[in-house]
Amino acid sequence: MAKELSIFIDESGDFGEYDPRSPFYIISMVTHDQRNNISSQVKNLDRVLAETELKRNFIHIGPLIRREAEYKNLTTKERLHILKKMLAFVDKVEFKHESFVVEKKHIKSDTELIQKLSRQLSDFIREHYPYFTSFDKVKIYYDNGQDGVVRVLVAVFSALFDNAEFKKAAQKDYKMLQVADLVCTATLTELKLKTHTLSQSERHVLGDDKNIKKDFLRPIKRKEFKNRG
Repeated sequence: MAKELSIFIDESGDFGEYDPRSPFYIISMVTHDQRNNISSQVKNLDRVLAETELKRNFIHIGPLIRREAEYKNLTTKERLHILKKMLAFVDKVEFKHESFVVEKKHIKSDTELIQKLSRQLSDFIREHYPYFTSFDKVKIYYDNGQDGVVRVLVAVFSALFDNAEFKKAAQKDYKMLQVADLVCTATLTELKLKTHTLSQSERHVLGDDKNIKKDFLRPIKRKEFKNRG
């Protein structure tokens, strides 16, 4: 049987001029070895999410935490309940992740931002090249994000692999793409924690610094490449 690695990508931030309200650009990458069957965990998560107050089987973590868009009518308790279900799923499935961050206030153009993100991603893959090249097929899933991210992905993976495939995908259709969204949100949360820029709505769900580190960030950090061997 061919060995296939699925790579799920999510991003946070904006191209264009620097905005102090969105100072970072983040690309998060989640890798899943398709030999690790997660169908039972996915089925269970679909069921428990459908039973929550949201009554559907997919979520966007950032808006959920900040009580935005379709989550604005949910209470803090309800939003925390949904978040815990997603964290329980993360704990049960096998994957690795890494995030690449650029602080935009030092960036002069979109071209420079693309170059810095591409360099980070390329250097990381080269560092872990034996892992990536152990697979017969590498498939990269990404949503309809910003054009700059697509340029980064195509440039890096096409240069380093001759077996890479690219697939546009919707978060609602892939649980591991939702995991990438969770990882990206956690990365941004940690940056906000360090820069003391977390909003009150975020703290209402996540708690104080100690709770954020223990209950939200730590379970996700356990799945980082450096912690997964």
